[in-house]
Amino acid sequence: MNKIGPIAVFDSGYGGLTVLDKIIKHLPQYDYIYLGDNARTPYGTRSFEVVYEYTLQAVSRLFDMGAHLVILACNTASAKALRSIQQKDLPLIDPQRRVLGVIRPSVEKVNELSQSGHVGIVGTSGTVQSESYLMEIAKLFPDIQVSQEACPMWVPLVENNEFDSEGADYFVKKNVNSLLYKDASIDAVILGCTHYPLLIPKIKKYLPEGVNVIEQGDIVGESLKDYLQRHPEMEKKCSKNGSVHFYTTESTDKFKQTAGIFFSGDIRVEHIRL
Repeated sequence: MNKIGPIAVFDSGYGGLTVLDKIIKHLPQYDYIYLGDNARTPYGTRSFEVVYEYTLQAVSRLFDMGAHLVILACNTASAKALRSIQQKDLPLIDPQRRVLGVIRPSVEKVNELSQSGHVGIVGTSGTVQSESYLMEIAKLFPDIQVSQEACPMWVPLVENNEFDSEGADYFVKKNVNSLLYKDASIDAVILGCTHYPLLIPKIKKYLPEGVNVIEQGDIVGESLKDYLQRHPEMEKKCSKNGSVHFYTTESTDKFKQTAGIFFSGDIRVEHIRL
């Protein structure tokens, strides 16, 4: 087993590239591998059992590729699989390895970004149904009132490069209005899906002025930097050559064509089976 290896970032599709992009900006010295399960995306409409099975397959493969630390950049995987993998599987696979998600770091910032104590969550149907954000916010900030809105059309709009279209306006306005109807006092909205940053101009267009839109990329990047500083035993296992390698379970040509929407750097991608 290699003593050091890359930091791995996993997503069901392309959205996690927005997180990887920001992580690299905060921590450019490390090696990274990105795995997109594009052949089986989306995860947002799948059952807890299936999301857990697929995510565990991906995590196990990334461990086999030398990673000691895996970031689940997929909100649905973080909501439906992270806790089970941390509690049930890691002790059997390797207690020294770690799997982290994107929900907790986002939630930890809520208190700083909401003055009214009224927060909105937009996410996939799976993330919303899991109530993971509700539970995490209740643990840390029990006085904050949370309203959720499932936005099933937002990911397809982004992945089909329609995020700047009139169709996107229709669905974003519809979902934002629905969220505000549930609670007009919302002054902070968490983007509970890593695809959604590409829709920020339209989201802000239909939100009242002054409402904070909480994007996960920078938050996760800052959180990972802090984590590695607090866990030098893990930091020492992360290789540092500044390299980035991409893997997809779908067509590499299709991945390269679409990934550029989400990621600003060069993309060298290989096909992988899970």
